[in-house]
Amino acid sequence: MTSTQLLGIALGFVAGLGAWSIYAALSSQRITLVERISPYLASHESRDPRLGTQPTRSPLAVFAKLFAPWTQTLIRVVTTISSPNAETIRRLERAGRSTTLHQYRLQQVAWATAGLTTGLAVSLLLAIYRNANAFALIILVAAVTIAGVVACESHLSSAVKRRGERIIMEFPTIAELLALAVAAGEPPVAALERVARSSRGALSGELTRVMNDVRAGETLADALQHFGDRLELPIITRFAQGVSVAIERGTPLASVLRAQAQEARDAGHRSLMEVGGQREIYMMIPVVFLVLPISILFAVFPSFTALSVLP
Repeated sequence: MTSTQLLGIALGFVAGLGAWSIYAALSSQRITLVERISPYLASHESRDPRLGTQPTRSPLAVFAKLFAPWTQTLIRVVTTISSPNAETIRRLERAGRSTTLHQYRLQQVAWATAGLTTGLAVSLLLAIYRNANAFALIILVAAVTIAGVVACESHLSSAVKRRGERIIMEFPTIAELLALAVAAGEPPVAALERVARSSRGALSGELTRVMNDVRAGETLADALQHFGDRLELPIITRFAQGVSVAIERGTPLASVLRAQAQEARDAGHRSLMEVGGQREIYMMIPVVFLVLPISILFAVFPSFTALSVLP
């Protein structure tokens, strides 16, 4: 058997193992209809308690349950090298995800497994064709595995950043709608409910959550305080504090909302000017390295042509 065949077999085995691990980690998060209604139904089937409360017929599900202790160990390892649990929960809320902490840790394990698979494949290639050092290959595999966890963290951070930018962009419009509703004579709670019901977007979803907290028994001031603490955006924190103070002290709420909307628009204008100033340097790159050389070539080429035809 040649080295190429051995390499193909090894790569196929590693790729299959990685795909199976990712599928097992993701399939363990799904809750079927039977699992939802089983606590309310009487069942007399004899089952092995080591395999769970439901009969398992799929081979992959059996392997997932058998390797569940290893999965918990991997989750603990991933937790030690990533952000703490409390901070991760806050970031998941800021990203607007309904994923639980355990599900996110399973995603990190899946990303780490993908990195491990990639590292093993590259190490096999280097070991066969380059005769690389074994210690260097082990370090490469460990680095790529950790890079998978870091990539998952970076993806969550980028999701938090993008959602924060969307909320900041939506805030002036939402504040103007609230100001119009309050100026029309509606109380603050009814105005918030109307705006949350009639608008779409990340900020309207957060306002819907605020209204759900109010219906659950919280005061509007406490719900707005939790709203500001949850998003951790300065403009939203000032909005929550301004609305709470206006309600407590009887300050005209419409003027407060209009002032905050204008402040948000001014801040957005300043940020656009700053981004434009930073992009100005990048805009010079195609001019200097593409347009200017072509212009010089067109200007100089006729002279070279005329000189070449002279005796």
